[in-house]
Order: sequence, then C-alpha cells, then structure tokens
Amino acid sequence: MGIIILFLGILLLVVIGLVLYLVSIYNQLIHVRVNIDKSWANIEVLEKQRYDEIPKLVKVCEGYMKYERETLEKITLARTRFLEAKTPSEIARADAGLAGALKTLFAVAENYPELKANENFIQLQNRISYLENQIADRREFYNDSVAIFNTRIKQIPAVFIANILKYTPKEMFKVPEVEKVSPEIKFEFPK
Repeated sequence: MGIIILFLGILLLVVIGLVLYLVSIYNQLIHVRVNIDKSWANIEVLEKQRYDEIPKLVKVCEGYMKYERETLEKITLARTRFLEAKTPSEIARADAGLAGALKTLFAVAENYPELKANENFIQLQNRISYLENQIADRREFYNDSVAIFNTRIKQIPAVFIANILKYTPKEMFKVPEVEKVSPEIKFEFPK
C-alpha cells in the first residue's frame, strides 16, 4: 500500500510539473505575441505623428516653392497611399513612397534659401527626421519580436500549443526594393 501511494505521489508531481511546463510555454507564446502587437502599435503611433506633420510642412513650403508643385503633389499622394495601406508589406511600400517624397522635398528645399531659413520649416524638418529615426528603431524591435515569435511557434514543444492556438508566422517589416534605390532628384529652375 505504501508503494502505491508513493507511486501515485510521484505520478501526481510529474503531472503537475508537466502542466506547469505547458502553462509556461503558453505564457511565453502569449508574451511574444503581445510584444509584436505592442511594437506594431508603437510604429503606427509614430507614423501617425509623422503623417500629421506633413500637411504643415507642405503648407510652409507652398509659399516658397512656386515651381515645385509636382514635388508637393507627390507628398500628398504618398500620404494618401499610406492611409490606405493595411498589411505590413503594403505599409512598407507606402512608407517607402512617403520617405522618398520627403527626401526629395528636403533636397529641393536646398534651392530656396528663404525656405531653408524659415523657422517653421526647420522645426518641421527636424521633427520629421526625428520621427523617421524613431520609426526605424521601432521597426527593428518589431522585426526582432516577429523573429522570436516565428521561431518559437516552430520549436518543439511550443509548436503543439501554437497549433492549438492557431498561431501562424507573422510578416516581417521589409524595406521595399524602391527604398533601396536613391531617389531621383530634379531641380527645376525658373526660366
């Protein structure tokens, strides 16, 4: 009788240990998934701030850049495309267009000394540059979180819990080929 009780006690401890181990794996998967959601939300907050600064920048530039209507229209169009994007890959493409348009605007602004000296323009340019750096940092954290998540849901024994939870690999934020190429900058001088 004593051996049976000892055996049942050991079996109970093994079962409790196994349950605690599975709960630990479950909690780790949830933690990593929440990190992905949090990091994506942080990116969206910064992109929204940048998005809100663009009309102010265009407004400041309009008065000075009489011959750069096309550049300002590209920024407005890129901003609209960004709003319509939903998935990380769509957002990456739209973001590349917006970043390229902003780079072009800042390069073209070099031709307008009065604009470059405008305090509002300088503040907006610095603010947008700061936001761009912050967005890049958050994208790196997002991709790190996605890499950890995608690795964990494929490892044994977490794969079994991930299958039960119907977890599938998340999409990384990838820089589109368009952004890997330097933007073409054209200077249009009045005749």
